[in-house]
Amino acid sequence: MSHTSIQNTNRNQIPLDQKIAFGIGMLANQMFPAALGIFMVILVQALGMSPILWALIFFIPKLIDAITDPLMGYISDHTVSRWGKRRPYVFIGAIISGLSFMMMWQLSADNSQMYNFYYFLSWCCVFWIGMTIFSVPYVAMGYEMSNDFHERTRLMAVAQWIGQWAWVIAPWFWIVLYDPSWFESATQGARTLSLWVGGVCMALALVPAIFCTFTNNPGNDHRQVAEKGNLKDTLNDFGRGIVITLRNKPFQKICIATFLIFNAFQTVAAFSWFIIVYYMNNGDPGQAGMWPTLFGSVGALCTCFLVIPVINHAAQKYGKKITFLYSQSISLVGYILFWWSFSPENPYLMLIPLPLFAFGIGGLFTIMMSMTADICDLDELETKQRREGTFGAIYWWMVKLGAAFAGGASGLILSTIGFDQTVAVQTEDTLELLRLSYIAIPAIGTLIAILVMRNYDLDERRANNIRAQLEARRAA
Repeated sequence: MSHTSIQNTNRNQIPLDQKIAFGIGMLANQMFPAALGIFMVILVQALGMSPILWALIFFIPKLIDAITDPLMGYISDHTVSRWGKRRPYVFIGAIISGLSFMMMWQLSADNSQMYNFYYFLSWCCVFWIGMTIFSVPYVAMGYEMSNDFHERTRLMAVAQWIGQWAWVIAPWFWIVLYDPSWFESATQGARTLSLWVGGVCMALALVPAIFCTFTNNPGNDHRQVAEKGNLKDTLNDFGRGIVITLRNKPFQKICIATFLIFNAFQTVAAFSWFIIVYYMNNGDPGQAGMWPTLFGSVGALCTCFLVIPVINHAAQKYGKKITFLYSQSISLVGYILFWWSFSPENPYLMLIPLPLFAFGIGGLFTIMMSMTADICDLDELETKQRREGTFGAIYWWMVKLGAAFAGGASGLILSTIGFDQTVAVQTEDTLELLRLSYIAIPAIGTLIAILVMRNYDLDERRANNIRAQLEARRAA
């Protein structure tokens, strides 16, 4: 569809090709961390890296994001170019992320532990900077694509559905990495497979930069983008925008809830592999076979074909907050069932809780990204400025910061419960605490998040009233 025909389309209805182009970017946005999560096990299991160094690799790059994410949001909000505010950065970030992912995994077991640590950490920092340059403007593009309360949810549902295939595909990398018919060692597999993953993800990430041209803010017509000032004025404006964004009450609630749910889950996400291998298969990855892969893929397929359609329908019928509260409550049941379903005698049982468990993370970002777009309207009404980039940056900075603590906590938990990466057979107490951590930590985070969101008040009626006031202001 040409740029001219797009601009003539009803701004509240996003053309399907634009939804798909945006969704392909989400596939890259999720495939990079999904693949990284699979590959990260190699650092401990194949290269013998200590859990403490493993934790630092999670933690340090995310501290850099604490600066780069808000800065990238501010820069993209205040950019004027013939290609728009967001697309040039999405293009550049896609290339940096893809190339650095390839370089990051060129490791060898012949190197010392500290050499591998410093090499990997350096490229990991470059990778996450590239992801910031890509993802912050990319997410802001989605917030700008419709003014309609429900069309925003439909857009995010399409994007999350496409993006969720990353979590269907990524677990199969375990098979490729650990099958001796593919590679002699998991380390060699990572060196080769990372070239394919990095290249394909880079190509996917370039799609929204090239093809995603639809916006409900044609011409980048916000007055504040064209304003010029000295460095001091720019820094003051940057700081003031961050403060105003953080003071937004509905935004505070969705950030806290996301931090609790996603990062409590991230803390224990890799534990499923350790439980299946060490608890159910006596520490033998070969004996575990396809079960770690099936566990991840089936959960992601449940999200694609059950969770996202249900969330999309329910949010339009019952409202975003109610849908969020019920979907998270359903996930709690799934978490609890895992205590009995991880069974060495009957591994099929671990698939039973997955449809319930998938409502937690599967529904989270569809709802929260749609809510953030509504909050951007509220912010414009109160401040007379648009800050999609800043809101997206701070929201995903909260996610990344939490992921940093989650990664650090993962290593600390493994160390605390007595996990020993140098032996195949772990103690009974270690395995019991491993299973308990996998259930209790995300369940507690979800319960607190439900309490935080119970008074969220930016519903459809209020959002439509805000839109009416904004349209009246612009018309005047």
